[in-house]
Amino acid sequence: MTRHICLHGAESTGKSTLAPRLALRLGGLVVPEYGRTYAEANGTKFDEVDLLAIFDGHRAATAAALAQQPDWLVSDTDPLMTQAWALMLLGRRLPEIDAWTGVADLYLVPAMDLPWEEDGTRLFGSDLARHQFMDVAIGELERRQLPWAWIEGEGDARIDHAVAAIAAAGLM
Repeated sequence: MTRHICLHGAESTGKSTLAPRLALRLGGLVVPEYGRTYAEANGTKFDEVDLLAIFDGHRAATAAALAQQPDWLVSDTDPLMTQAWALMLLGRRLPEIDAWTGVADLYLVPAMDLPWEEDGTRLFGSDLARHQFMDVAIGELERRQLPWAWIEGEGDARIDHAVAAIAAAGLM
């Protein structure tokens, strides 16, 4: 049975760096952040059609990874982050995402303890917007009453903290 860990939270918190390093430590597969791939190809002026395309991309990539039956799957975000984007950009929820049930076993939320880095796909760089985005993202987890843990530190300390959170959740 695959244990599924998902990285979740505001932009520029190290999720895309942590995902492959954590998967390597666990001996699992990574599902890259589909929203980044989509933004790099199509720009960041997202509307409902774009967000639903990202939602579909997340689901397809996760299904393909799960079909390989890994022991561990580490997702660099999932449709719940797409819903957070919908709330931030459109001011409303997307019912298709609300109906989605393929949630992870544990969500790891990297703290905003790393400096902001602009990469051409990020939209919420001010302190106020970044904190608001984090609050919306965590709100999605709490609304569904999903298990999650803060992850802090830099480099190996961040990975060690993630592994400790996974163990504390009883998944190891």
